[in-house]
Amino acid sequence: MTLTADARPQSSPPEPVIEGRRPAGQHAVVYAFILVPFVALLAAVPFAWGWGLGWVDVALFVGTYFISCLGVTVGYHRHFTHSSFKAKRWLRIALAITGSTAMQGPLLHWVADHRRHHAYSDKEGDPHSPWLFGSSPPALVKGFWHAHMGWLFQRDLTNPRRFVPDLLRDRVLVRVSNLFWLWTGLWLAVPAAVGGLVTWSWWGALTAFFWAGLVRVSFLHHVTWAVNSVCHLIGRRPFATRDKAANFWPMAILSAGESWHNLHHADPTCARHGVLRGQIDMSARVIWFFEKLGWAYNVRWPTSQRLAKISSR
Repeated sequence: MTLTADARPQSSPPEPVIEGRRPAGQHAVVYAFILVPFVALLAAVPFAWGWGLGWVDVALFVGTYFISCLGVTVGYHRHFTHSSFKAKRWLRIALAITGSTAMQGPLLHWVADHRRHHAYSDKEGDPHSPWLFGSSPPALVKGFWHAHMGWLFQRDLTNPRRFVPDLLRDRVLVRVSNLFWLWTGLWLAVPAAVGGLVTWSWWGALTAFFWAGLVRVSFLHHVTWAVNSVCHLIGRRPFATRDKAANFWPMAILSAGESWHNLHHADPTCARHGVLRGQIDMSARVIWFFEKLGWAYNVRWPTSQRLAKISSR
């Protein structure tokens, strides 16, 4: 039996880019997740001036910051979004959980937004480009706000069925993504508990919650968002890209290597973003460590041939 041309199965149309609009209740939670930590960040200097800042709070802030940061950079970004390396099953789950502790959104939504960003980078359809409103000074001021955090207050939802069908097929990762609220809550509670136990005081628990919980969340928010805004506006561009992605060295350590953004957009699947001499890339070093332990494999490291192909010089 053969099928005629009219009887052959037709391919289904592509899924829409936008899935719908975020419900009002969820949208209110987004505002709270952004604004409450931001108020704490604004209060950080007067708080430290008035009540001091102890070594326990500093240690907890640094530790929780970089664990959450690397959960996003190594896990959410380089592994789940771009498949820069493969990982043991348990490590994939651990990376999904630690990425969630940054309070930047559930795994599926974060990855969907970022894949959409790369699909339409600095063009219409990009959820957070600073160039969407033009190149005049007023347009870039508006664009900077939009790229940095304004886009987060929009209610349109990127369609996971279009951008993350691979992750949707993994029931465990879907479950981890749905439990986003649990992971964020635990990572607010754990430093408070540690601070209270180390100092053996409720005040120690409160200050640890303030610094390693709320301030840490907002500080990491703005470092991540600055990659979307600053690193698409200013910096060096040694590699050829189809957008405005640039390297911005002052953020290299705080962003764990994500601010070497020009290379990333020139070669998105590369596991190392800081490929030139002197470019510190903490995330790449962590991936290297995982590889040496046998936890990560098929790592897509840069090669001289690969870099020569994308060089703008």
